[in-house]
Amino acid sequence: MLAFVRVNQLLFFLLLVSLKLSAQKSLPDVSIKDLQGLSFSTKQLGESSQPTIISFWATWCKPCLQEMNAINENLADWQAEKKVRFIAISVDDSRSKGRVPTLVNSKKWKFEVYLDENGDLQRAMNVLNVPHTFVLDAKGKIIYQHTSYASGDEEAYIEAIRKIK
Repeated sequence: MLAFVRVNQLLFFLLLVSLKLSAQKSLPDVSIKDLQGLSFSTKQLGESSQPTIISFWATWCKPCLQEMNAINENLADWQAEKKVRFIAISVDDSRSKGRVPTLVNSKKWKFEVYLDENGDLQRAMNVLNVPHTFVLDAKGKIIYQHTSYASGDEEAYIEAIRKIK
């Protein structure tokens, strides 16, 4: 009987999380920082009038680094085809955030990188694990999301953008 109650509690919790995710239609308005430490509102990220891919990542996450490298390799072609914007949001905390600029420079990534060191955006978007990637249409509405990374997953992001009317 106790196992049945716990299963029902778990199912209820998963339903709530699912509803919260489906209710999240666009970027929430929270403050994050650029690599120079300047704060700004995330609403500005969704107001670019172009399709945008946003990926949450961390310096200690090997699949995240693989995804960032794969996207960096494809980004010029994607931008030529669909004028897509890519934004990487580091979830490194205050202890590890200092590694972010060094890593970005050493990898020669050619996309925007921001810091969510307090986890405000991560919590607001219900990001539990990294990498977690969102695709937004030109109006800033979330049209696709994906967690984890395996080689080739990045193709799903551009495919989602190609389906935008």
